[in-house]
Amino acid sequence: MNAAANRGKFISVEGGEGVGKSTQISLLAAAIRKYGHDVIITREPGGTEGAEVIRQLLLGGSDKRWEARTEALLFAAARSDHVARLIEPALQSGKWVIADRYLDSSRAYQGGGSGISDADILALHDIGSAGLLPDRTLVLELPINISSARAAMRDGNETDRIGARNTDFHQAVAAAFQKMAVQEPARIKLVNADGTPEQVSGKIMAAMSDLFS
Repeated sequence: MNAAANRGKFISVEGGEGVGKSTQISLLAAAIRKYGHDVIITREPGGTEGAEVIRQLLLGGSDKRWEARTEALLFAAARSDHVARLIEPALQSGKWVIADRYLDSSRAYQGGGSGISDADILALHDIGSAGLLPDRTLVLELPINISSARAAMRDGNETDRIGARNTDFHQAVAAAFQKMAVQEPARIKLVNADGTPEQVSGKIMAAMSDLFS
């Protein structure tokens, strides 16, 4: 079997704050393992020693800690290390990788939310991560009022500097995810995250079915 045929699959799970990504990632990993695949779960920003250091810089401090362009550069740097040291080696070894956020979060948060152009974010990704895209991107969606309430219950007073931004920012993020799904329907699938964890997992597996054939 050649290297391409033996290559694992790369899945990213996206969405706003409080949509249930962590729960669904755990359920998805368990489902993929039932198909006989090894699965690695990782996150962005983070996933490697260097990227985790950048995560602390990005998520700590005040909302105004970083200018938007600086923030985009830091996310791209963290992702570059993550791809080179964890994601790409795992895929080459035949493992499936599930990432809690990836490039499309930068496109939605630093792009849709903060105004950096999509072309600039993609250019940074081409330079830093050789343009690596997931085989499937799952965007979990909930109304802002529901997801915000869930995030507040989860985080209490510990919300990070990006999650703490105002409703207008998070609505712009949601709109950016929806726009990307229209532009890239084969890769990016919107998933209604309303329902029990099992119901949402069923929707995710339906959106993944072609990858198991």
